[in-house]
Amino acid sequence: MAAPLIKYTYEDYKHFEGKWELIEGFPVAMAPSPVINHQYLTGMFFSEINKNLQECDECLVVVEEDYIINEETILKPDVAMICNENNKFITKAPEIVVEIISSSTARIDENIKFNIYEKEGVKYYILAYLNHLFAKVYKNENGFKKIGDFETEEITLDLKCKVNINFDTIFKKLRRKNESS
Repeated sequence: MAAPLIKYTYEDYKHFEGKWELIEGFPVAMAPSPVINHQYLTGMFFSEINKNLQECDECLVVVEEDYIINEETILKPDVAMICNENNKFITKAPEIVVEIISSSTARIDENIKFNIYEKEGVKYYILAYLNHLFAKVYKNENGFKKIGDFETEEITLDLKCKVNINFDTIFKKLRRKNESS
């Protein structure tokens, strides 16, 4: 006879050691510290989005911050743009969520998190592919609709605080690094 599955809550989650997410009460271990290229892309997305918000007092860009959806689901997006958030953690749907995709995270980011972010009303979901240096951008219009794949293009996201993202700027250095290897 199989042991019953234990569901956890945010109160339990606060005491977990290491990096975790909680999805419908079930803990999901995050990979060990991300590789250098993952961290670099995270920083580039942070920088690219943040430069648009210098005159916007309502919005901030954060990295790996807890997004508390409910007592049993806590995610930690790689990058999130939040607006009018007055709590210590993310408690409202971010305007933008960026997840850096590697082979070990693809299934969760492309399926499970995709569905959660869509249901919660995240306005833009960007999946940035670490091994291929391109991004898929989705806009939530009664469900996520794919805007396109981006490698070197620039896109303007239709938000209260307008955000321009230049994918050439984000991926250029890693592309050059890969070409010289």
